[in-house]
Parts: sequence; C-alpha cells; structure tokens
Amino acid sequence: MSFRKVVRQSKFRHVFGQPVKNDQCYEDIRVSRVTWDSTFCAVNPKFLAVIVEASGGGAFLVLPLSKTGRIDKAYPTVCGHTGPVLDIDWCPHNDEVIASGSEDCTVMVWQIPENGLTSPLTEPVAVLEGHTKRVGIVTWHPTARNVLLSAGCDNVVLIWNVGTAEELYRLDSLHPDLIYNVSWNRNGSLFCSACKDKSVRIIDPRRGTLVAEREKAHEGARPMRAIFLADGKVFTTGFSRMSERQLALWDPENLEEPMALQELDSSNGALLPFYDPDTSVVYVCGKGDSSIRYFEITEEPPYIHFLNTFTSKEPQRGMGSMPKRGLEVSKCEIARFYKLHERKCEPIVMTVPRKSDLFQDDLYPDTAGPEAALEAEEWVSGQDASPILISLREAYVPSKQRDLKVSRRNVLSDSRPAVAPSSARPGASISAVSIHTTVPSGSLTGAAEAGKLEEVMQELRALRALVKEQGERIGRLEEQLGRMENGDA
Repeated sequence: MSFRKVVRQSKFRHVFGQPVKNDQCYEDIRVSRVTWDSTFCAVNPKFLAVIVEASGGGAFLVLPLSKTGRIDKAYPTVCGHTGPVLDIDWCPHNDEVIASGSEDCTVMVWQIPENGLTSPLTEPVAVLEGHTKRVGIVTWHPTARNVLLSAGCDNVVLIWNVGTAEELYRLDSLHPDLIYNVSWNRNGSLFCSACKDKSVRIIDPRRGTLVAEREKAHEGARPMRAIFLADGKVFTTGFSRMSERQLALWDPENLEEPMALQELDSSNGALLPFYDPDTSVVYVCGKGDSSIRYFEITEEPPYIHFLNTFTSKEPQRGMGSMPKRGLEVSKCEIARFYKLHERKCEPIVMTVPRKSDLFQDDLYPDTAGPEAALEAEEWVSGQDASPILISLREAYVPSKQRDLKVSRRNVLSDSRPAVAPSSARPGASISAVSIHTTVPSGSLTGAAEAGKLEEVMQELRALRALVKEQGERIGRLEEQLGRMENGDA
C-alpha cells in the first residue's frame, strides 16, 4: 500500500522575511500621494529611487544604497518634470540610468552621477515626447540596449530607442481602454498587458499584432496585473465579480481556461506581483496591505503553490524589488524588497535558512547580468536573444574564518583534578594535547589564505614546544616526589 506525500517537497518552503534594523532604513522620505497604482519605488545594486511629494512639478529621490538613516529635507532630487511622476524604472544594462513617466505627458531618461546626486538634477539626457495624456508606465527591454516601452492614459504603447531619442513603434489601436500594466517576456520578443476592459493581451510589438487575447481574465472591475513568466506562461492578479482578490496562471497557447485560479481574500488594494525567474517564486504585495505573500510556480498541478506570508504592522504605500545580482549570496538571501511607508523606506530580506556556509548553487542558478544581449538596431531588425547570464558565485563572500584562539593557561594550574603519578606520563600529556590541537589545523587545510595557515602552523609549533617543556617539567617533579617519598631528599 503506497501513501501519498502529504507535504510537497520544496527548498523554498521555509523562506522567511525579516525587516532590517531601524538604522538600516531610509527615514523621513515624503512618499508621493498621487493616486496611481504603480510601485513608486525602483532599486538596483547601486541606488534606491523613490517617487516623492514635490510642490510645483514632479520629483523622485535617488539614494546610494549605503545612505541609510534620516534623509535631509534638502537632499537633492531628480526634478525635471512639470507634473507628478507616476512611474520609474532602472535600466537593466546600466545601473546609473533611470527612466521616468509623468503627468506632464513626457518620458525622461536620466543619467545619475556615479556617487549619487550632490545637487538637484533638472537636465535629462533624453526627453521622449509622443503621448497626449499622462504616462503611467515605463519599462525597459530585458535584453536590447536602450529600448524603452512607455504606456499612457491615451491607451497608446510607444517603444523608443533612447540612444537616438526616436520613436520605434506606436501601438495605438490595440487597447480600447486604460492600460494597467505591461510586462516583457524573457527575451523581449513579446509583451503582455492588462487593460481596464478586463482583457489580457499578448502583443508582438515589432509586427504590431495581437498574438493572443483573453477577455474577462478576471471579472471584477478593479485593477488587474499580468506578468510573463520565464517559461512563457502568464501570471495575473485581479478581482472576482464578488470583489475577491484572485491569482491566475495562463498558458498563451490556450487562454480559454486558466491553468490555475486561486482566491485570496476580499481586501480592495491592487495586487502587485514580483517574479523571480531563477527560483520561479512570485511575491504578491497588495497596496495598502501589511503583508507579502509568496507562491512557487511549478510544472505539476495545482501549479501555484502557496509558500508563506510575511506580515508586518504598517501598510505599504509601494514596493521595490532588488535584482538578483544585488543580493547577499553568502546569507542565502533570495529576494529583497524595499517597502514604502508614509515617511520611510524599509528593506525586507527574504532568506532560505541553511546551515552550511558554502555557496548554495541550487538557490543561485546563473542569472541575468548587466550586459545587453542585443543592440537596439539588431532587435528592430527582427533578432531575439535571451539575457546574458552571469554566475553569482563571484559575488559570494565566505563567512569570516574564525581565528584560532589558544588558551594559554598553565597545564599545572591548581584547579585541575589531581593526577595519580602512575598515569601522569609526559608522553601521555603530549599526545592528548596534540590530538586537540591538530583539529583546527585539519579544518584549515582547505583554506585559500596561505598566510593565515602559516600563522596557525606557527602557533601550533609554539604550542607543541610548550607542551613538551611542560611534559619534561612534570617528569622532573615526579622524580623529585619519588625521592622525597623514599627519604632521599
């Protein structure tokens, strides 16, 4: 008789979230109050960007990751827009380039100085004008250099070559209503969109054609989101007719029925999905929620597996997600989120508990690196390429080797138990201590640091000399004791 496995095996079952200490948060940031369902936050391995309140225009803050603590009110911002900023996105191929979309109907691309801002930045490197209403979505192409997608409240999707500041493609007839979000697939040949008409569309931008469409993906009237997964499937979040929040997984080859559909709860905040293609884990954050739920997407039913929930007390105004190459690999960190409160930004670290200090190659397969796989012109000519992968093993920093500490207490201290003369032989003392002292030596033989090893060996030699000296002293003392007992002394 065979028993069915009750618990599904997964290395991410025990992932837990932990907020950092207060001194590692970014305090006194006036997060934007604009009513728009974007993340308000973007982060890369060098900088954190947050859309902030600004009088007379739109602005966002760009902070080096190391600049934690209280942020001065006079800290310089990126403030070239004449209307509130609605969305920001870091370039995946250059950690100092960021794009912003605004209510002033423009998209601007900014070059941030290497060490951060020292004065307000008002001059963008490129101004992209083509929308007739506010621009609520900006997202970079995952593999082609300088290709940027923008979508506005004019229901138009524009694709730009930022290097030449020219419009490459204009898709103005595919969306009859407001576009909620846009997501590129893994190699950037297609993108999917969620629209206010409740449809999810898969679009080929270079041909300007609709590849697939699912009407009423979620029947509720509230905003939905759609993202491409690494294997080409589409993951959506939305609302049911009864206003319950839902997750769904779709196969683009057959959009008639979802592969999986789960109902979460009846809160009313839009669900923002963050996807990690290396681990196939989707993190779902609701605007106004105080929790992050995470799910593993697998090949076997029910496809969407709930893992756990990170819960805190404060609701989130927005959320940013660190790319994989910015994580601390040596601490088994598989995701890091930057949660926006009303007046601060709090990093939240997602960790897989592991006892080993070694590099965990099952948690960190090769991931998308900062090198573009294609130039803009190659992509326009019809070429596609997957992201150029890098190993995170180089980013692994082994935990600090513990220094060998030798306790130099007197072998003959008074606190030791009395030893019978017959058992206290010099040779026995030396061999006993030798066994204990050679253990650290053995544990360090694999260490790469030759200098550290040599230092340990010197300490061992000194220790052995000391043990030998004490052994000889014990022998002399035993000899004296024997003579005293025989009445010779």
